[in-house]
Amino acid sequence: MGALTKGRYLSTMGLLLLIYCTVSVICKGATGDSQADTLPSAQGTLPHFIQEPEDAYIVKSNPIKLRCRAAPALQIFFKCNGEWVHQNEHISQEYKDLNTGLKVREVMINVSRQQVEDFHGPEDFWCLCVAWSHLGTSKSRKATVRIAYLRKNFEQDPQGKEVPINGMIVLHCRPPEGVPVAEVEWLKNEELLSSLTDDNIDTRADHNLIINEARLSDSGNYSCLASNIVAKRRSVTATVIVFVNGGWSLWTEWSPCNVPCGRGVQKRSRTCTNPAPLNGGAFCEGMSVQKITCNAVCPVDGGWDEWSEWTVCSSQCEKQRSRGCNSPTPRHRGKMCEGNSEATENCTDGLCTQNRKLLHDVKPQSMDGSNDVALYSGLGAGIIAVAILVVAVMLYRKNHSEYGVDVIDSSALTGGFQSFNFKTTRQGNPLLLNSSMQPDLTVGRTYSTPLCFQDSADKELFDPLPDIKVKVQSSFMVSLGVAERAEFHAKAPAETFPRDLSRDYCGSVDRRKKGLLTLNGPISASKEQQRTTGVFGHPGGRLVVPNTGVSLLVPHGAVAENMSWEMYMVINQGEASVQTLEGCEILLGPEVTYGPPGLDLFCPVAMTIAHCAEVDAENWNIQLKRRTQDSKWEDVMSVEDESTSCYCLMDSTSCHLLLDQPGSYALVGEPLTQAAVKRLKLAVFGSMEAGSVSYGLRVYCVDDTPHAFQGVVAAEKIRGGQLLEEPKMLPFRANTFSLQVSIQDVPHFLWSIKPFTTCQEFSFPQVWCSNQQPLHCAFSLERYSPATAQLSCKISVRQVKGHEQILQVYTSVAETEKDSIPFFMQTDCTITTQTGPKAFKIPLSIRQRICATFDTANAKGKDWQLLAQKLHLDRNLGYFAKQRSPSAVILSLWEARHQDTADLDSLASALEEIGKIHSKISPKEQEEPESDFNRIQAGSLCGTGELTCHKTEDSAPEYTG
Repeated sequence: MGALTKGRYLSTMGLLLLIYCTVSVICKGATGDSQADTLPSAQGTLPHFIQEPEDAYIVKSNPIKLRCRAAPALQIFFKCNGEWVHQNEHISQEYKDLNTGLKVREVMINVSRQQVEDFHGPEDFWCLCVAWSHLGTSKSRKATVRIAYLRKNFEQDPQGKEVPINGMIVLHCRPPEGVPVAEVEWLKNEELLSSLTDDNIDTRADHNLIINEARLSDSGNYSCLASNIVAKRRSVTATVIVFVNGGWSLWTEWSPCNVPCGRGVQKRSRTCTNPAPLNGGAFCEGMSVQKITCNAVCPVDGGWDEWSEWTVCSSQCEKQRSRGCNSPTPRHRGKMCEGNSEATENCTDGLCTQNRKLLHDVKPQSMDGSNDVALYSGLGAGIIAVAILVVAVMLYRKNHSEYGVDVIDSSALTGGFQSFNFKTTRQGNPLLLNSSMQPDLTVGRTYSTPLCFQDSADKELFDPLPDIKVKVQSSFMVSLGVAERAEFHAKAPAETFPRDLSRDYCGSVDRRKKGLLTLNGPISASKEQQRTTGVFGHPGGRLVVPNTGVSLLVPHGAVAENMSWEMYMVINQGEASVQTLEGCEILLGPEVTYGPPGLDLFCPVAMTIAHCAEVDAENWNIQLKRRTQDSKWEDVMSVEDESTSCYCLMDSTSCHLLLDQPGSYALVGEPLTQAAVKRLKLAVFGSMEAGSVSYGLRVYCVDDTPHAFQGVVAAEKIRGGQLLEEPKMLPFRANTFSLQVSIQDVPHFLWSIKPFTTCQEFSFPQVWCSNQQPLHCAFSLERYSPATAQLSCKISVRQVKGHEQILQVYTSVAETEKDSIPFFMQTDCTITTQTGPKAFKIPLSIRQRICATFDTANAKGKDWQLLAQKLHLDRNLGYFAKQRSPSAVILSLWEARHQDTADLDSLASALEEIGKIHSKISPKEQEEPESDFNRIQAGSLCGTGELTCHKTEDSAPEYTG
């Protein structure tokens, strides 16, 4: 009803307006010339629109304004969707055009979002203007009004792809639906792309991005940006990798025949460096080495002919004969005949003439008498000399039988060989024992790997043992330093496990994992996890768990710029690490976890874990395993295999890993033969027991890793024990035989020990499957008199049908002396995290120059593969090839491997050797200006604080540590 009334109102208003215009014309004619003088004549002119309404978009809830301007116009009204807009909704004004003198009328209306949404018609919401003049009406163009929007989801996101170099890259993008239609732009690594600045890039009207010929620099992260007046939307990121497939270099010249004589082989080679594969490009197909058979002409050595007949005796009383080197004649670099080609003899038996006289006419002087005198004189002198020597030796032995030996041991755990001084004995020594044994000059094995960072001065891992003196008299000798020499029996030939033996072995392993232990067994390990954390940014750094042989290297550039990660490293304790191992597998080092789980790095980290295996591929199957979310172990790789997902480098005492994925990792070994050996560390501690009468000796057998030995140190520190002998290493074979620990040479007139307790035994599964948990056995000795203040004995640790090691014990048990002896303790390690340049041995500028030089493909073969070869890291090259910068990953592995040393000698030597190869290419190339590589080799490592560099006369760099 309201709409009908409104329509009638508008129709009536239009009729009245028409009447008003007619009357105005009549009135204007009646006025005569008075108005003609003031206004220009508008006769014959319809309204002309100076401004027509334009299409508009409503953004959110903001109304839009539509404007109309016409001249000459008596009235202007808007008509929207076929209906007149109410007069009250118009905002109008009128003014005179100074140029034409005509009246100009301007009208404006507001259109709201609600009005547009309420309109339901076959077309969009529209409005137009109708202007009236004396002669009639004029209509403007239709202006549409639409609600602007831009949906969130793209109809088609660009997809990442790998493209060969010089190939075409096409990335498709269909923006989200929107009003008005969204405009599309492309971003590469957060920067706007423009086809105006790069002719190789084409951004089409269909919103697709086309790169006509892919370049290495076109690798990156691409995204599509859609925008209109409402909002901007960004697509998912598409990673484009431009890879380079490897190409063969030219064949080298054929090598000389490999045998000097007979049938041999000649070889020639080529390298996959023309170009080298980059960014995951395929390796070259075909053979890198060709061989052909060759026949080297064998040298023929010369041989003598038969001697000729003697010549007639000459006037000099000589006859001669000769022979030739013709049987055969030397050929093809054969040797000439050895010996003389001519021979001369006297032909008169010495009765030749001198000055025409016969020699037998001259009577020679007889020499027989003088020769006999000399012979007998010499024999007599010899007999006298022998007699004097025998008497001297006897006197010497008689005199020295009254002397003893005073052994001074000043060695420390970090020291080398023991020093011995022999002095005359002092009387009154109460510790007098058997003297039939020789001193033991063997030295225990010590760690060379530093277990923590050093602040400024070098620190030792353990405090040194006190100086020890042992006094010995003629028929007695103290057991310290006089036990039988510890010796390693000859290795039995490697044998594979027989079926029944393997069954027994693995069965015993399973029983060990279930905790069926006897004797003293493992000491209780601390449940507390060893953990270290650090915050790392773009410069990278290093994490170290002190005194465990475990570290983590975060390379420079692994973390994105303007970002940082709080990373941690944890050594998991207890039996939980081995509960899920299968069969005959054992832990060779601690289980290590690094994180956080969502860690996102641009290049792999380098983790170092100490192990206790004597590495031998024939006797061990060593694998790297990772713990899954359901606490099971999954195989990552075997250390002898090649993998592109992980890299494993085994040294004698440590394993260096390159890892991309955070998690828990462990080094697990399975013996293949009975010759497989794992290293045990042996140590003996002592302390007084309750009552100050009994003295306890505790012998520890633990896997030879710093982490495992830390459990022993922690336990003994709590018990107040003293380290009585330098720890030693015992090779323990997988021959299923037990380990026996016995105490020997106890002075029974001073100390007593319970019968049948002098020898104790660990079963094979206990020792073999200790899995980083210390084992120990104890001996309790009682002294007969409180005045006894010293104890001397030896501890024998041997594997049945295996190796043996001797631990010498000589200690003071007096309370006053005990307090003065420093306790065996760990180093005061406080630095567990290093960040930035101080964490790396190679300065950043040198590292970047090396990477820039060796990452670039070089037809002469001087690329990252040669660098890996010279640094002895030339296995599993496929892993390096898939990295963005193979040289950077190689240098990170070198850093992890050489974190113990304090110089860059090995790297400098490798670069120097590569430089020599470069200088021998051709004389022409030697005359060319110095290349980037030579500048690195000659100058990069000079002045770094680690090396000094001197130039020789030939301008070749000479490196000195």
